[in-house]
Parts: sequence; structure tokens; C-alpha cells
Amino acid sequence: MKGSLIDYIIIAAYLMGIAIFGIISGGKQKSVKDYFLGSKAVPWWAVCFAIVAAETSTLTFISIPGLAYLTNLNFLQVTFGYLLGRIIVAFVFLPAYSKGDLKTAYTFLELRFGGKTRSFASIVFLFTRIAADGVRLFATAIPLKLMINISYPEAIIIMAIVALVYTYTGGVKGIIWVDVIQMFTYLGGAILAGIFLLNLIPGGWGTVVSAASESGKLSVFNLGFDKGFAGFFSQPYTLIGGLLGGAFLSMASHGTDQLIVQRLLATKNLKDSQKAIIGSGVIVIIQFAIFLVLGVMLYAYYGVMNVRSDTVFPKFIIDVLPPGVFGIIIAGLFAAALSTLAGSISSLSSSTMMDLYIPFFGNQKSESSQLKISRMFSIMWTVLLVVTALFFMNTTQAVVELALSIASFTYGGLLGTFLLGILVKKAKQEDALAGFVAGIFIMIAVISLKLVAWTWFTLVGVIATLIIGGLLSVLSDKEKSRL
Repeated sequence: MKGSLIDYIIIAAYLMGIAIFGIISGGKQKSVKDYFLGSKAVPWWAVCFAIVAAETSTLTFISIPGLAYLTNLNFLQVTFGYLLGRIIVAFVFLPAYSKGDLKTAYTFLELRFGGKTRSFASIVFLFTRIAADGVRLFATAIPLKLMINISYPEAIIIMAIVALVYTYTGGVKGIIWVDVIQMFTYLGGAILAGIFLLNLIPGGWGTVVSAASESGKLSVFNLGFDKGFAGFFSQPYTLIGGLLGGAFLSMASHGTDQLIVQRLLATKNLKDSQKAIIGSGVIVIIQFAIFLVLGVMLYAYYGVMNVRSDTVFPKFIIDVLPPGVFGIIIAGLFAAALSTLAGSISSLSSSTMMDLYIPFFGNQKSESSQLKISRMFSIMWTVLLVVTALFFMNTTQAVVELALSIASFTYGGLLGTFLLGILVKKAKQEDALAGFVAGIFIMIAVISLKLVAWTWFTLVGVIATLIIGGLLSVLSDKEKSRL
């Protein structure tokens, strides 16, 4: 074991405190709406912080510094795209959502196309989220395993149980308020680690800049034209690829993914949800800059090492940080993990309940019965997340890129279907379903054959879905005019 007694007291107190705070802040839920939407009474700034915390998993905490250690600051280009995508979500998607009494992101698809499209989108979301967050849960186990010398399965189960406790009892309102605490905890932990790291490097910041400059680690912008046409699309972190890829990925994750939309639906009105989503984009740029610079500092401290990039920051935490500070940093790491994990459990449960169970089986059940079943779904999805995480224990790819690649299999088709509903007024349910399915199959081919880098995945899926869905709507409209 690396940690001292004080470290374990800090970590245990934090985990117990977070669970208790989540239970208390969630209050009592009397209905499914209370449990999954927080009675639409959560202030926008809390939702803003919760969005950032929900999308910031252990992947960001350990993999992004490792990415900068291995390469440079080019990933920051993607975050500029993230902000652009959120602005589009705020002014294109959210006004469309505000017109109806939406309970999930996919209620919009039912209102626009029909029940089949809503059910299909929900099922696609469930499979995508369980796979992507299985990777994130596994990433949490990496430092926990190193810290207390337990197995990956044991580490995964510990984190899952803590998240389930306050998700089960506090609902989405409890999750949001816990996420506010989590965001400041993990960001504070990262900044504290950076301060200690800087003090350990002879010459401080000047040495960091010198070492990083010599190795090209301070490069932020990469036009990517130097490798020809094919090379341009095979590079993940070019300026155009980052802006477009980040924008479309953010439009999909924050405009069509129940994990984030669930939080936006908890605000009081449209204006509040718009402030929350755009504000989160600004914070995310700052946050990624902090983690990337931390990776550059790790390079200045360690130099070149023959290790997996995901383990560089955990190695520093475990081998170098003093007692007390070590416990605070690990608590911050767990904060990043728990925020995503709890949000994932709640969003999976809400989509299962609202989009699938109630429309097909539970409409006649009482509010109390629906609430009990919703909590049972929370337990079910926690177990499935644990099982999924076990499948990724032997992966060699950087976990942040693996998780984003998994999401990209379906994000393009999902976002394309939403855009089809908003932009193509004549599109019908059959057009939407055909475009959605075609978009997914095209993405399977594109990703399997490695035709483009991961930052282009969502855009390719969107274009495929819109073209196919749009053409079918035109053809069906012409067919009707002949009759």
C-alpha cells in the first residue's frame, strides 16, 4: 500500500461524506419525475457545474495528462469545437425541446416522428452508454488498484457501490448537487498536484517551458496539411478536425445523449438551460487546458519513459506526493469517476423507464410503483456497468480515445436523426429510422476500416444519416404527388 493512515482517512471520509450529502440533497422523491428530473427546480449554475462533472470522468483525470505527456497540446483544438457545438445545442436543440413536456432526450423524436423512433434511439443510447461508461469505470480502477493493491474487479465494485448509494436514494437532484462538489474537488486536486510538481522541477516553470519547447509539446494548433489529403483525415488533432469533430461530438453528447440532456431538463426554463450548456463549454476549455499543461509538466519532470501514457499521472501521484496531499488527489480522482458513474446510472435508468417501460408496460401503474421500479433499474444498470468494465481490463489503447470511439459508432446516427427532425420538415418516421440505421452501419464500416481519425467519426455519421433520410423523404414525397 502507498497511502498513509491520514490518506485513507481522507479518502474514506470523502466517499462517505459524498454518499450522505447526495442522499440529503436529493430530498424525498414522490414520483418518477422527482427522481429523474429533480422537479425541474435546479438552478442553472448547479446544472452547469454538474454537466462538466458528468462529462469529466477518470479518463480526463489520468488520460488527458498522459496524452499531453506523450504528444502535445493539440487536443485543446477539440475543446474549442466542444464550445461551438454547445452553442448550437443551446439555440437549435433546446428551443425545440422546450416546446413539449419532455422527460428524456428521446421524447422529442416521438413527438416529431413517432414512438418507434423514440424506442430505437433509446435502445441505441443504452448500448452506447453502457459500453463507453464501462471503459470509464475500468479507468477508475487503475489508480485504486495501484494504491491499495487490490484486483481490478474489487476496485470496480467499490466505486460502483458508492455511486449507487446516492443515485438510488437521492435521484438526479442529489446527483447534480454532489456533482457540484465533485467538480471543485477534482479540479482542486489537479491544481494542487500541479503546484507540487512545479516545486519539484529544478528551475520551475522556466524548465517546463524549455523542455516542452524542445520537444514540440507546447504546440496547440495543427493545420494538418503537411501529410496530404489522406493524411489530413487520418490525423485526429488538426484544427479543422478538432473544431468540426469537437462540435459534432458535443452536439451529439450534449444535445441527444440522455446523460447530459437529463440535467438540462432539470432546469427551470429554456433560458436557464441555455446558460448552463454554454457556461459548461467555457469551463471545459479551462479544465482541459489545466490537465494538458499538467501532462507537459510531467514530461519535464520524468522525461521520456517507456510506460503506458494512462499510468504516468497515477505513477506520480502514488510514487511522489506526500501523505495528506496524496489522499486529497485520490479523492479528486474518485470525484471525477463518481460524477460520471452516478450520472450514467441515472440516465440509463431514466431512459429505460421513460422511453421503454412506461410506454409499453407501466402506464397503468401508480406513481409509487413506478418509482420502485425506477430504483430497481438503477441497481440493474449498476451491475451491468460493472460487468462491462471487466471486459476492458486488457485494453492497450488510451482509454479516453477508446471511450470516445465507442460513442462515435452511434453518435452520428443519433445526432443525424435529431437534425433530420429539426431541419427536414417533410421527413417521416420511416425516413428517420432508415437514415439512423444506415448511419450506424456506415460508421461501423468507417471505424472498422480506420478510414478517418476518431474526431471525424460523428460528422461522417451525421452526413450519412441526413443524406439517406433526406433523399428518402424527397422520394416518398414525389411518390405521394404521383398518386
